[in-house]
Amino acid sequence: MRLVFAGTPAFAEAALEALLAVGHDIALVLTQPDRPAGRGLQARSSEVKALAQARGLEVMQPATLKSQEVVERLRAAGAATMVVAAYGLILPPIVLDLFPAGCINIHASLLPRWRGAAPIQRAILAGDAETGISIMQMEPGLDSGPVYLAERVSIMPADTAGSLHDRLAGIGGRCIVRALAELEAGQLVAVPQPAVGVTYARKIEKSEALIDWRLDAVSIDRQVRAFNPVPVANTTWRGEPLRIWSARVEEHPRPEPGRIMEVSAQSVIVGCGHGALALRELQRAGGKRLPAADFLRGSWMDPGEMLGT
Repeated sequence: MRLVFAGTPAFAEAALEALLAVGHDIALVLTQPDRPAGRGLQARSSEVKALAQARGLEVMQPATLKSQEVVERLRAAGAATMVVAAYGLILPPIVLDLFPAGCINIHASLLPRWRGAAPIQRAILAGDAETGISIMQMEPGLDSGPVYLAERVSIMPADTAGSLHDRLAGIGGRCIVRALAELEAGQLVAVPQPAVGVTYARKIEKSEALIDWRLDAVSIDRQVRAFNPVPVANTTWRGEPLRIWSARVEEHPRPEPGRIMEVSAQSVIVGCGHGALALRELQRAGGKRLPAADFLRGSWMDPGEMLGT
């Protein structure tokens, strides 16, 4: 099938790879403009752009899809549909109506739960037992279109946003390949989303990653996992920023929020509003991400010290 593909990060790269693997004709790839990244703030291509260029595909990086030039180029592609995955630009109605089969989105949640920008992180923060991939027909509303198919996946106790993202990216690629096969066979049916159960996954703000040790240990553990690999849960220690990359919930008879309760060669146990958290990977400002044992060899933490003050 002749397609236009729109996507930007690694999640979308997995879908494009899957489409190419089964022989779809990708007439045009849309991705976000190059952005400054790294300490030198050098312009960096998206994962989708890198893959598309490596495969010899035509790439466009418009700042908006509302210009007549972009609309005409999309129309000239002669594609049956546009597949969209974590693209990052809003599709105006004129674009949604350009293709005979419309625009099809790969969304990383079980719609209507977690419509919006950060469904993976929000699912972990909320303590959801499962999430998944929804393949949906796009319409002007935010992730509100009818769903063609969905696949569920359990959220494991140790899942981070990174590990869950990678699993869902692979499932997304498999699901879009299946959906397009059913579309070609005339078997793809869209089911309207239910009106109940709608939640919104608003964009993650860096301020959300600051740990409030007055919360219970389970909630803080979710915060640590949801913000790994970005923006990374953090606190302060001896007046300096301290990133917490991974932790484990522990029982403690008399926890004091933010107080270092115990220090061993392998972990640092910190009191929370209820229970405690064993810090397993830490990172000082300007330092490397280290397992607790390695961190403590260079930066010993004393029982009784406070974090977050």
